[in-house]
Amino acid sequence: MTTIDTKAITVELPEAFDPRWSRLPGIQVDGPRITIDPAEYFFRFESNTWLVADWELVKSQLLDADETTESAVEQLALDFIKRHSESTSDAARVLATAYEVYAYLFREEHLAGLGLPQITADHLRMLREAATLMALNKVELDGHISNVGPCWFFPAATSVVFDLDDETGGMLDEVYHGGWFNEHRRIESIKAHAALGGRLVHGCQSVPDQSGGVVAPYGASMANFRDDLAAFKAGWIEQVYAHRVNPAA
Repeated sequence: MTTIDTKAITVELPEAFDPRWSRLPGIQVDGPRITIDPAEYFFRFESNTWLVADWELVKSQLLDADETTESAVEQLALDFIKRHSESTSDAARVLATAYEVYAYLFREEHLAGLGLPQITADHLRMLREAATLMALNKVELDGHISNVGPCWFFPAATSVVFDLDDETGGMLDEVYHGGWFNEHRRIESIKAHAALGGRLVHGCQSVPDQSGGVVAPYGASMANFRDDLAAFKAGWIEQVYAHRVNPAA
């Protein structure tokens, strides 16, 4: 592992997280209070700065903005990031912002129209929690992946924490990276992720590939991102699965 010297990350969120997150190395959960030891938690931790924008500003200025023939939604998000984002080394702020983003994207009002009756409100909670922690992952503009935690590998991490079988974990992963299979929700995702300084991108085509996702800055090299990911993912996925309490899940 490559790491930089950094202190423990502690944040108190509006929602109590599942205590089973503590099954993964370097993370402790006490209700809504989460403490992460970067040296133990991350496979790779080379950067302790992230790009964020104020969530209240995203809500008031971006979420209801409409794209036009002259400015696509991606351009609206990019312009917003240029105007309003700032670099921070406060990982707790990143997590708090991510929580707001995913509380919005995975809200229960979407369940009725999702077309997946097997997805429940409890599944949405799992998605919110895992996606919040994934916000600490990071990709640089040159495509190099600088921060990688276990939540990069979404089905593996959720199988460890929530005792999900492979089929259920894969289903949740599809909902996470599929934009809920709906253009309206994809547009919501593009706008909301401006609060985290970029857009949600994935290294995978579908569940079996399990190459995870990250909020990457607009303009990041996806070719380098793909190559970097391919070089490390297999060994680290295996390490995440090793923490299963029920290996037969």
